Amino acid sequence: MRIDLSEKTALVTGSSAGIGFSIARGLAGAGADVVVNGRSEKTVTAAVDKIRQEVPDAAVRPAVADVATDDGANRVVDLAGDVDILVNNLGIFGAIPALEITDDDWRRYFEVNVLASARLTRLLLPAMMERGWGRVLNIASDSAVVIPEEMIHYGTSKTALLAASRGFAKAAAGTGVTVNSVIAGPTHTGGVEDFVYQLVDRALPWEEAQREFMRTNRPQSLLQRLIEPEEIANMVVYLASPLASATTGGAVRVDGGYVDSILP
Repeated sequence: MRIDLSEKTALVTGSSAGIGFSIARGLAGAGADVVVNGRSEKTVTAAVDKIRQEVPDAAVRPAVADVATDDGANRVVDLAGDVDILVNNLGIFGAIPALEITDDDWRRYFEVNVLASARLTRLLLPAMMERGWGRVLNIASDSAVVIPEEMIHYGTSKTALLAASRGFAKAAAGTGVTVNSVIAGPTHTGGVEDFVYQLVDRALPWEEAQREFMRTNRPQSLLQRLIEPEEIANMVVYLASPLASATTGGAVRVDGGYVDSILP
């Protein structure tokens, strides 16, 4: 299967590290002109340089701004130009006991995990529809379906993202633009390592800590290991391609079998 995204421009939010970086690198490897986004000029520049080193002849450029704000989103849109593929990857997560989640916590999680995606979709989707081709991909989580007791604010925000994705897909019906969510399972990133050590003994070596986390906190996983970011990126690159033209309004799982359902 050959995926060719040449002459397509892709914007990946929160792509200076982790899953977002792997997605940006994967899209660049398929020939897309990739816009790497983050809040820190240092980390975004480092990510751009790393992609250029790892992907020969990569077309990749930076867009430094906080897309969880109106000004930041508008700045990124101006820097990116005409966007054919929007990957709303930016997200935050953390463990807080349910009864200790404050109103400010709830607002922050919805601002970053839901409204940032909705805002950029609102800004970029109309032009995609006018051109008759486009892809909007929202990176969701297994936590949207199986709400974790240690972070219901995060899980609820990702549930809302699934609903928003379905709604935007209906808005784009018949235009040649597809809108989908990707339900990512427990994935191995630097942030997740910190999260794991919030829940297991910090004295454990990483491999033991990971196994303990999966055994005690994610026992439903059929993969029985953390997913690597590249495995999420592979699905995103496919869904961003012309090969996925009949997939829209969906919640596509890359969860290692974590969600115990034959449907999302």
